[in-house]
Amino acid sequence: MAKTNTGENLATRLTRRRYDRIAPLYDLMSRMGEGRRFDGWRQLLMQEVRGPRVLEVGIGTGNNLPYYPPDVELTGIDLSEGMLSRARRRLAAMREGGAQLPAVDLRLMDVQDLQFPDDTFDTVLTACVFCSVPDPLRGLQEIRRVLKPSGRLVMLEHVLTQNRFGRVLMNACNPIVVRIVGANINRETVNTLRRAGFKLVQERNLWLDIMKFLVASPAK
Repeated sequence: MAKTNTGENLATRLTRRRYDRIAPLYDLMSRMGEGRRFDGWRQLLMQEVRGPRVLEVGIGTGNNLPYYPPDVELTGIDLSEGMLSRARRRLAAMREGGAQLPAVDLRLMDVQDLQFPDDTFDTVLTACVFCSVPDPLRGLQEIRRVLKPSGRLVMLEHVLTQNRFGRVLMNACNPIVVRIVGANINRETVNTLRRAGFKLVQERNLWLDIMKFLVASPAK
């Protein structure tokens, strides 16, 4: 059964407002922070996408849209209408330019309260999203619910380092980073995945042990 929205808590409302506020600058911030290496990382994500039904959580301004294979049915959700409006413009411009694109359905939605029936999607994809989800365990549990038993979760996420000094530094800096850009830099996403009922299929360090490529499936 599809779930109904039970209302947002303060942390979720603040996150929504923060991303609505930075949406006009988000693409510029991404280009400055990501660099060309993200092109390769996005391609790595797409190699693990299995259709036909794909959900991208936190689609933002649509930076991943050019990388999707055209033969999937893509649903993209985001908490911020400001971000989604830019994704819609990007999608329209790509279509006008003749790009081969999948069928795309963009929706305003919170990963903590997904409005989809159980066992809906073959693949769920996230790219630097769970740093900003107020309750990451709840979000991952919702993803597990809407994934088919044979489905997969594919993630590109930055996490808290296992280096002792690095952990102290990242934890100390986290409140400042959250206030400025809304992203937590001290999330332990691998552990949270297991708590949410996933088994890890692949874990690959892309930059130190902070930027990770993860593939997970629902635990039986």
